[in-house]
Amino acid sequence: MTATLLIMTVGLFILSVASGMVGLGVAFAAVPFLGFFLPDLVHQVQPLSLLLNGVTALFAATGFARSKLIDWKPALALTIVASIAAPAGSWLAQYTGQTWIWGLYLAAVVFLAARMFTKDKPRDPDAAPNLRLALLLAVPIAIIAGMLGVGPGFLLMPALILVGYHPKVAAGITAVAVTLPSFTALVPHLGTAQIDITQAAFLVVAGALGSFFLGARLTSKFVSGPILKRIFGILIVVMTAVKVITLLTS
Repeated sequence: MTATLLIMTVGLFILSVASGMVGLGVAFAAVPFLGFFLPDLVHQVQPLSLLLNGVTALFAATGFARSKLIDWKPALALTIVASIAAPAGSWLAQYTGQTWIWGLYLAAVVFLAARMFTKDKPRDPDAAPNLRLALLLAVPIAIIAGMLGVGPGFLLMPALILVGYHPKVAAGITAVAVTLPSFTALVPHLGTAQIDITQAAFLVVAGALGSFFLGARLTSKFVSGPILKRIFGILIVVMTAVKVITLLTS
């Protein structure tokens, strides 16, 4: 293993632990991180990130399922909707300039950071979450996420909280709902993807171990809902700062 691959593997493992704790695949955090090592956003970073996202989300979902933190009806419904919509975003990415994609990525991050650090209004414990609204939001969310190469989880989880789901339940639903869309979003990239198989293998193993053995289990056993939101918000802010620095120094 080269020094570069070692750094990538260790870094990806740490990011996958944090992502697993909020029920996400690792792609959202992996995109700016891999951008340090891989120059082509659409043909190198995005396909690898989507592959990692699908695998780590699958393991995270397994962890949440074992802890009985998944509401299966909305999880499966959102999986179907997002899986159909996500490839459209990946297809659009093939014909969009990288500068525009990074700009969209940063805009989404800023919005989410503000949203996750804003205190929620008191929830009515007797009010049912609005699944219909969540399904409507899942369509543009999946398209945008597919275009960014990150899977829909980073937008889907705050959307679920917004329509009335508890943060822990939202994390469990998200872990399931982003797995298949990550793989369907990968399909439009298959003809042009430039992935090093050895590199991908190390990163996939690191991501799976981090998201399942630590991330999802830490959430299910030790992390409360409000803390979960703060962790997600901090992760977003850190990754935004990293990407801004990368853009300014490139």
